[in-house]
Amino acid sequence: MRFRHLTGENAFKRWDWVEFRYTPPPHDRRTESCRVHEESIHVIDHMPRSKRSRFLSPFISRSISDAANRGNSLSLLHPIRPKFIIKSKSPQRIEREREAYKRAASQLTMFDKELAAIEPSPHDFRFQFEDADGRHDFANADWEVHAMYWNGLKRGQSEAETLDWISNTFNEDYPKKGMLFAVGNQAKRPQTWQLLGVLRVDLDTQGTLDL
Repeated sequence: MRFRHLTGENAFKRWDWVEFRYTPPPHDRRTESCRVHEESIHVIDHMPRSKRSRFLSPFISRSISDAANRGNSLSLLHPIRPKFIIKSKSPQRIEREREAYKRAASQLTMFDKELAAIEPSPHDFRFQFEDADGRHDFANADWEVHAMYWNGLKRGQSEAETLDWISNTFNEDYPKKGMLFAVGNQAKRPQTWQLLGVLRVDLDTQGTLDL
């Protein structure tokens, strides 16, 4: 689904309930995979904060291997001792990523000028964390983190101030208040799992999730 292309009645936000038509992808047997008919997307409601914890609870796994053993290709994790790391990319890597965006845009049915014009972040954002089975080191594939970098600069912050703000968000603020990781694997390489997104959550005094 091309989320950035959705407009009008087809556009939705996080925590919206939506209805849509879909067809199973012909070469992807993963349980959660479907080919969404974008023109059929319709927002029917918005999930209130009070119901989000109970809704997400069944999708939280003890570990990535636990999710894999249950046949899942998407899951949520409550990371243990997460550490957010920022590393600078080489100029060569930035140029490779810039060219990759252009190639991906040209391969779409409708040329995606927005994708082709995307400027890669000059930094690699990663998370080291533990689950019930051990330690992991994942690149953060959540585009919102890279958007934070560019938004900080647009607000007039220096690069150092922007990176300090991002680091504090994911090393101090989110872990202290609570967060979940959305993880998933690839159809062609189901053994390869990625960190797809970061969800900020609230922990009440009993330690239950209040999202």
